[in-house]
Amino acid sequence: MIDLGQDRPHSARMYDYYLGGKTNYAVDREAAEAVIEQFPAILTVARINRAFMHRSARFLAAERGIRQFLDIGTGIPTEPNLHEVAQSVEPRCKVAYVDTDPIVLAYADSLLTSSPEGETTYLEGNVTEPEDVIAAVKEDGCLSFEEPIALTLHALLHFVTDEQDAYGIVERLLAELPSGSYLSLSHCTGDFAPRPWQAIVDLYTEKGTPVQVRSHEEVLRFFSGLDLVEPGLAVAHRWQPRPASGPSLVNDADASLYAAVAMKRS
Repeated sequence: MIDLGQDRPHSARMYDYYLGGKTNYAVDREAAEAVIEQFPAILTVARINRAFMHRSARFLAAERGIRQFLDIGTGIPTEPNLHEVAQSVEPRCKVAYVDTDPIVLAYADSLLTSSPEGETTYLEGNVTEPEDVIAAVKEDGCLSFEEPIALTLHALLHFVTDEQDAYGIVERLLAELPSGSYLSLSHCTGDFAPRPWQAIVDLYTEKGTPVQVRSHEEVLRFFSGLDLVEPGLAVAHRWQPRPASGPSLVNDADASLYAAVAMKRS
C-alpha cells in the first residue's frame, strides 16, 4: 500500500491547493492557508509557474523542434500536463516524468495518456540522486540520449538546498544530455518581497520541507555555460508572454518567480 503521508503536509498537495485542485487533505490546506496568510500572492505565483511551463513547452516543441522532454519533480497531474502541451504542437513528442513523491505515483495514470504517435512514461526518482535518475530513464527507453532532450525543472530547485548541492545536481543532469538539449527552469525568489518569503521558508521548513529561495544571480548560476533564450532570466510572467497565457498584469513582488530557457551547445 502506498503511504500518502496524510498525517503531514506535502509540498505537492499544497501546490495543488494553490492551483485550486482537489488532490489535497486537511493537513495540506491548513499549511497552505498559513502560507497564504503570510503572502496571499502565492496563489498567483503558482498560476504564473504553471503558465510558464505551458509557454516554455510550446516554445521548445514549436520553435526549437524539441521532441523529447525529461520532467523532474512533476507534481500532481494538472491538465493540461506537459505532454499534452507538447503533443498539441507535435503528436510525436515523448515525455518522461520523474518524481519521488508517493502522491504523484498514486495519480500517475493521468500522465500516461499519450497521443498514439508519441509516448509518455512515469519513473520514480529523486532529483538529489541525478545519476540514479538518468540511469532509470535510460533503462526505461522512452527517451533517446542520441537526440536533444529538454530537461524541465519547474518550481523544484527551491526545494533543493545548497547543502544538497543544487548546482552540482543540475550540472550532472545536463552532462548526460547531448548538445542541442535545453534546460527549462523556474525558481521562487525573495528578491522583491523578502519578509513574507522568509516567513514562507520558515513555515515549510517547520513542516519538514526545507526551502531555499534564491536571488537573480543565484538562479542565473544554474544556467552557467548555456545559451539563454530571449529574454534571458526574467520574472516568469515576463518570459515570452502571450495573450491569455496566464497572469500578466501583476507586479514582480506578486510573481516572485524567476524563469528561463537555455540551450546546451556542447
